[in-house]
Order: sequence, then C-alpha cells, then structure tokens
Amino acid sequence: MAKKQRDALVWGIILIIVGLIFILDNFNVDIWDYVARLWPVALIVWGAWKLYFGIKERREKADLPQEKQG
Repeated sequence: MAKKQRDALVWGIILIIVGLIFILDNFNVDIWDYVARLWPVALIVWGAWKLYFGIKERREKADLPQEKQG
C-alpha cells in the first residue's frame, strides 16, 4: 500500500474514533472514563503499526535489485 494511501487510512480511522467518542458523549455514555483508562492502548497500537510498516518497508527496499553503477 502506498504511503499516501496508508496515511489517509490512518487519519480516517482516527477521525472515526474521535467522532464516536463525541457522539457517545452526546448520548450520555461515560466514554471519557474509558478513554482515560485505555489511552495507552492507542500508543501501543500506534507503535505496533509503525514497527510493522517500518520493517515491511525495509524488507521491500532490501528486495529491490540494486542498480548497476557504471
């Protein structure tokens, strides 16, 4: 997946999650208590995401044939 598409996907997911948080708050669901307790999970997922795609990108670069210099 291209980096630009991946970035758009991530931002789309983030906007959906933020929107869900606010809509649940409007329906008097005490979502902020859950967010306050579970926000480190977002950091873990973000770190895993970066690690996965960093390793994937490194492998793709290693698999590309080297151009002959001359």
